[in-house]
Amino acid sequence: MRRQSRTTLRSVLVTVAALVAFTSANVAAQDVATGSATATLVIALTVTATNALQFGNVYQGVAKSVAKTAAEAGEFLIVGEPDANVAIYMQLPDYLATDAASGNGDDRMVIAFSTTDCNIDTNAGGDPTAFVATDGWADQDPHNVANATTVGSTGTNIYLGGGVTPSVDQKAGAYEADIILTVAYTGT
Repeated sequence: MRRQSRTTLRSVLVTVAALVAFTSANVAAQDVATGSATATLVIALTVTATNALQFGNVYQGVAKSVAKTAAEAGEFLIVGEPDANVAIYMQLPDYLATDAASGNGDDRMVIAFSTTDCNIDTNAGGDPTAFVATDGWADQDPHNVANATTVGSTGTNIYLGGGVTPSVDQKAGAYEADIILTVAYTGT
């Protein structure tokens, strides 16, 4: 029995020695490398309302519109990382209202925007009357502005037209409403 124990012990020792030798060979063949992660944060987007959509004097019962190419067009300026794609969302009012502080109450006048009442100028010209269609996107729907609009090297202007329809018994006074432009990088 002792002979068998010695043989078993030798077999175990040979197996352990082989495993140690095999493991040592694999460990010696390993290597380690250290990489890195980098990122460059682009400049923040800024949006400025540079001109209100101005209808001027409006008469009872007479609709009035302002073209997106008129000096009275609404205008926003977007400044951000040049050539970066952005998503644009406009929250447009359904009516203008009188200022309750003026004593005129809270009368409303309908305002509407057609599906072509917006131009996007990636040259940031700042003049809706001088807009050239090849400088951006012409005849955009302000309710659904094209995503992936590109910020121009000097910024991007949004020009907005629209129309108001006063009733025949519309109260006299100043009317106003907010137009809200939200812009975000798309990451593409």
